[in-house]
Amino acid sequence: MISYYKTINGRIRRIDEPEEGCWIDVVNPDEKEVNFLVTNFAIEPGFIRASLDEDETARIESGDGVTLIILDTPVSEVNENGVNYFTMPIGILVAKEHVITVSLRENSIITEFTEGVIKNVQTNLKTQFVLYIMLRVAARFLQNLKQIDKISIQLEKQLRKSMKNKELIQLLELQKSLVYFSTSLKSDETTIEKMMRGRYIKMYEEDQDILEDVLIEIKQAIEMSNIYLNVLSGTMDAFASVISNNVNNVMKILASITIVISIPNIIAGFYGMNVSGLPLSQFFWFPVILSVALMAGVGYILYKKDMF
Repeated sequence: MISYYKTINGRIRRIDEPEEGCWIDVVNPDEKEVNFLVTNFAIEPGFIRASLDEDETARIESGDGVTLIILDTPVSEVNENGVNYFTMPIGILVAKEHVITVSLRENSIITEFTEGVIKNVQTNLKTQFVLYIMLRVAARFLQNLKQIDKISIQLEKQLRKSMKNKELIQLLELQKSLVYFSTSLKSDETTIEKMMRGRYIKMYEEDQDILEDVLIEIKQAIEMSNIYLNVLSGTMDAFASVISNNVNNVMKILASITIVISIPNIIAGFYGMNVSGLPLSQFFWFPVILSVALMAGVGYILYKKDMF
């Protein structure tokens, strides 16, 4: 799907046909739409296909007057195990007269612009518009990282009460999400640092300030993701040790109980044999008293050894 937007009276509004200085948003285009972009806007097919590749990493390159910027953006989805966080690439093509965004599916960051949530953005100022998109990407990373931290704290509180596989699996998913975020943020940082050199996109003085803000936000997100990842890794290791210790305690108690309850069987076995010479074998109550006494003695010894 191809949509056209332009800043009118200070707000981004949808238009029917492409105009100079407009923004073109492309979501999961078919072959016909790809050919339309290639033919009418002189876009290399490889740029579009790279933007639609889920495994594409963040990078920047130029060719035939068009600059391609691929950024990894954060995405959150609700599933049966909770909220799942991952990253998805989005391609930003800076052409001579237009800015074109290409993504494999709807992106909440782009939706903020199409719905007019982000104000005072001029689509005709191409470099500035691209930087505002990047600024929203960095802000969304920070927002999702804070959500991950809150969820991990809640799961930790639940795990303190009862060890369940569901909470452990959710912590594992959050740990994977932080790894994805950390890797994607580092790629985005490298891409932004290349932009700062001004080789790919012409930078104006006011653009440099926005770009520096973007880089600061990205670096902050990288630091946060590393901190949360270390904390979560430590939490997972701690709970793994607690679970292992609990299993050892259960096995220790079961072994002690087995030793104690085996004493009556041994005594009954001796006195049940057709053997003469056993002490007080003529009294049926003696084996019972002997068993109870031995069980009490062995139980006391095991209790002193902290086996119960």
